Amino acid sequence: MITFIVALIVLVVGFFTYGTLVEKIFGIEPERKTPALTKTDGVDFVPMAPWRIFLVQFLNIAGLGPIFGAIMGIFYGPAAFLWIVFGTIFAGGVHDYLSGMLSIRKGGVSLPNIIGDELGKGTGLKMFIRILTLVLLILLTTTFLSGPATLLQGLAGLGTMDFQGRMIPIVWVLIIFGYYSLATVLPVDKLIGRFYPIFGGILLFMGLGIMVVMLGWHSSEMPEVFDGLQNRQTNGLPLFPMMFVSIACGAISGFHGTQSPIMARCVTNERQGRWIFYGAMVAEGILALIWAAAAGTFFADPEKGLYGIDGLQAFAAQHPGENIAALVIDKVSRSWLGTIGGILAIVGVIAAPITSGDTALRSARLIVADFLKWDQKPIPKRLIIALPLFLCVFGMVFVDFNIVWRYFAWTNQTLAVFTLWAGTCWLYKKGQSDQVQSTKYRFGYLIALIPALFMTMVCSSYILIAPEGLHIAPEKRIIGYVIAGLVTIGCMFGFIVWAKRMRVESRK
Repeated sequence: MITFIVALIVLVVGFFTYGTLVEKIFGIEPERKTPALTKTDGVDFVPMAPWRIFLVQFLNIAGLGPIFGAIMGIFYGPAAFLWIVFGTIFAGGVHDYLSGMLSIRKGGVSLPNIIGDELGKGTGLKMFIRILTLVLLILLTTTFLSGPATLLQGLAGLGTMDFQGRMIPIVWVLIIFGYYSLATVLPVDKLIGRFYPIFGGILLFMGLGIMVVMLGWHSSEMPEVFDGLQNRQTNGLPLFPMMFVSIACGAISGFHGTQSPIMARCVTNERQGRWIFYGAMVAEGILALIWAAAAGTFFADPEKGLYGIDGLQAFAAQHPGENIAALVIDKVSRSWLGTIGGILAIVGVIAAPITSGDTALRSARLIVADFLKWDQKPIPKRLIIALPLFLCVFGMVFVDFNIVWRYFAWTNQTLAVFTLWAGTCWLYKKGQSDQVQSTKYRFGYLIALIPALFMTMVCSSYILIAPEGLHIAPEKRIIGYVIAGLVTIGCMFGFIVWAKRMRVESRK
């Protein structure tokens, strides 16, 4: 209980302290007109109320990540709490804020344009990032289509289809896919802006309910960091980097950078940025913290000598090959919140990925539109871009969910690395060109540089060590860490060379 309470307090305090520092380093200009006001088109650039944008942003970035990821992350032990807290404050919040605010400053552009503008003058990097981002969004939409369809199948049944030995809830897939199609092409204020705040409220209610029951009746069974930070995972995978990728959306996620520009096109004043972008990330960190604690608490059985995470490990061992996170959500929700509360909680868990899946497709449409420079006001142009994306996602539904999720996880965090490096370069250039800024916050770019270096190490080592990567044998993992370390050092050296060149150019 002590760990959870302290972590919760640190997250809230982090928003008001470090979040404010990030805002000051960025240097907001409240008098500057935002793209929502200068490019209003009634489709994607639509001014909206700040509270509504916050709830939409929160729901967009929530998805399965902060719940499924947090549950899978707590298998590694109480160290998961530390990553959720410090990852949210020093990495995820900075990442989401910079991706949203840079989109506003650059006229509401999509993430590939932001990264391409800051990390390369040519079109090659922009094209690579566009492809990487589109792959990520298609993988993500597929997982956020299959996941809720499976949960709905468990709740209400309906038809399934046997495909290569796997039962696919085809009716629910078609229903959700039909909704995705509407939400992708309709104006942002018709479905997303109108209904998502309601689902966002349900998701927050669900988390609050779980937290109240856990603290009120099960506080003595909650995992604590002073129980030890050693790796508790039983599958032989190392805590680093696996835990830092498993808990993605609950700490930092590249997917968020694709979503922030959607809401950046609706923000009417730069003062709103900290509450919307950094604040939504903190809210997601709190949700991840709740579910990590709940999963590590619910299965404790002192009579059998099972405490906290040991009980969760035993439960997982009883259900090999099954979606453990989904089973945990179902059991915790129904047991702790009763029938009605459990249904509302599960609806919240289902709504979150669905409402992230459709905005992922919307983001993909905007990225392609930005590349083609196509005005998105005419419906036919929206459909021409959206239809190929729909076909790709529908085809991916028939690929094994576990395979899709694994590659999504690495692609997701790799995109976050590029976004953080882009933010680092922008802040450095701003410090060089703004004398007041460079004096007061001379090293302000460090708020993005430090997490960029850390996540570079995480992603480099992950692709070398993970089963879905090169899968270096356990006795040779040190080689993977050394190579990843050299990659990280190389990126740092490249930044130093680039920064030196920027200083020379700024003096001319």
